[in-house]
Amino acid sequence: MLWYPVPKASRIMWYVSTRGMAPRVNFEGALFSGYAPDGGLFMPEELPQLGRETLRQWSTLSYPSLVKELCALFIGPELIPREDLNDLIHRAFSRFRHKEVVHLSRLRNGLNVLELWHGVTYAFKDLSLCCTAEFLQYFLEKRAKHVTVVVGTSGDTGSAAIESVQGAKNVDIIVLLPKGHCTKIQELQMTTVLKDNVHVFGVEGNSDELDEPIKAVFADVAFVKKHNLMSLNSINWSRVLIQMAHHFFAYFRCVPSLDMHPLPPVEVVVPTGAAGNLAAGCIAQKMGLPVRLVVTVNCNDIIHRTVQRGDFSLSETVKPTLASAMDIQVPYNMERIFWLLSDSDSQGTRALMEQFERTQSVSLPKELQSKLSLAVMSESMSDEAITQAMGRCWEENQYLLCPHSAVAVSYHYQQMDRQQPSPRRCCLAPASAAKFPEAVLAAGLTPETPLEILALEKKETRCTPMRKSDDWTLILRNTIEEIDRQWTGHVRNASD
Repeated sequence: MLWYPVPKASRIMWYVSTRGMAPRVNFEGALFSGYAPDGGLFMPEELPQLGRETLRQWSTLSYPSLVKELCALFIGPELIPREDLNDLIHRAFSRFRHKEVVHLSRLRNGLNVLELWHGVTYAFKDLSLCCTAEFLQYFLEKRAKHVTVVVGTSGDTGSAAIESVQGAKNVDIIVLLPKGHCTKIQELQMTTVLKDNVHVFGVEGNSDELDEPIKAVFADVAFVKKHNLMSLNSINWSRVLIQMAHHFFAYFRCVPSLDMHPLPPVEVVVPTGAAGNLAAGCIAQKMGLPVRLVVTVNCNDIIHRTVQRGDFSLSETVKPTLASAMDIQVPYNMERIFWLLSDSDSQGTRALMEQFERTQSVSLPKELQSKLSLAVMSESMSDEAITQAMGRCWEENQYLLCPHSAVAVSYHYQQMDRQQPSPRRCCLAPASAAKFPEAVLAAGLTPETPLEILALEKKETRCTPMRKSDDWTLILRNTIEEIDRQWTGHVRNASD
C-alpha cells in the first residue's frame, strides 16, 4: 500500500481487491460490486496520511462535515464534484433526530458514550446506509440505470436499508426477514413501509437459512448481470468509509488537547459482529489518527480469539445472546484488517481466506498475529456482564444502554474497577435501548419506548410469506424478473 500526504483532492482514488486477482476499480465500481470478482474485498490502493495540521483543522468540524472531508478524499471530485457531494451528505442526514447527527454523552466516572443511533431506525447502520443510498442514486440517475438490492437480515440491516432507499426511482429493494427471529420492533420497521419499490418477505426459517436462496441467486453470474443485482451488507466499501468518521469524531470530542507532542491517544471501544466498524478504525489509525482500538464481542468470540492467539476458526454453533446483532460466526471484514496489517500482502491474504473457506479454521502467521494484537486489544463479554453494565449505567446515570452498547461499556467498568491507568476512553453505542425492550427487562430495568416506535403497532403492514414448503430461490428469481419487467416498461413508456 502506498501513502500520500493530504490534501490531494484532484487525484483518482483506486480500489484493489484484498486477494489481488481482480482489476482495480474506482469508487463507483467498488460501490456497485460488494465483493470483488476474485472473492476478496475492496480496499483503497493508497491511504492519505493526515498530519497534525489537517487533524487540527478537522477537530472543530461537525460529524456531517467530517463525513464530507473523508468522502472527498476517498471518492474524488472527478466522480462526484464537491458541491454535489456536500448536497448528497446533507440530504442523507436530513431525517436524523439529533441536530448533531451523532452525539457524545459524557457520563459519570469518565464514561463517554458516542450515540450512533439517532437515525430513523434507531441503529448505527442508518449513518452509512443513508449515505450509500444517496451515492447509488446519484450514479444511477447519471447513467439512467436501475438496480435491485437484495438483503437478507437478522434485524437492523433490513430496516436501515429499506429506510435509505424507500421511494427511490432507480432502486428496488427485496428484503428477506426470518419470521419470528427478529424483535417485534425490528419486524414492524420493515413491514410497515408500503412504498412500491420495497418488497419484504417473511421467511419460515432463521437468518442462515434465508441466506441460501440469496447465495443461489448471486451465484448465477449471468442472472445477476442481466438484472443489475447488488447487496448492501457490511462488506460494501461505502459503509466502511462512512464508519471511519465515527473514530475521528470520537477522537476529536474526547482528546484533552491537540497542542501536546506527540498527540495524546484516545481509546475507542468498538462492539462488533462483522467487524466493519473495527476495519474503519484500523484504517483511520493507519492514516495517522492516534486512536487505540479495543474490540469487544459477546460469547460468539471469533474476533477475540483471533486477536488473543491467532485462532481464526468457527465455533460449532452460534450462541444466542442478549446482544443478538453480534451473534455472528464469520466476521467478513477481518479480511480487510489482515490485508491492511500485512502491508497489503494480497497473496498471503488470499491463501489465508481460501484456507478458512475450505476448513473453517486457520491460525494466523505469527507476524500477522503480533501486528494485530499491537493494533487492537480485545475482550469477550457474557450475558451476565451485559446486564450488569446496563444496570450499573442506569444506577449511576439514569441512562439506558442497548445490550450491544453494554458490551463496550462493560469493558470500561472492568478497567475502572481494576484502576488501570488509561487514556481518555470513548465507547461506541450502535443502537438505542428502545429497540431491545426484552434485554432491558432482562437487566431488571424499565424499557422506554419512543412515540414513533409505539406508532408502528397501528400502521398497516405488508409482508409476503415464504413457507417451508415453497421454493424460496424460485420466488426470489420471479420477484426480480417482475421488478425488471416493470422497470423496462416504465423506461419504454417514458421515452414514448
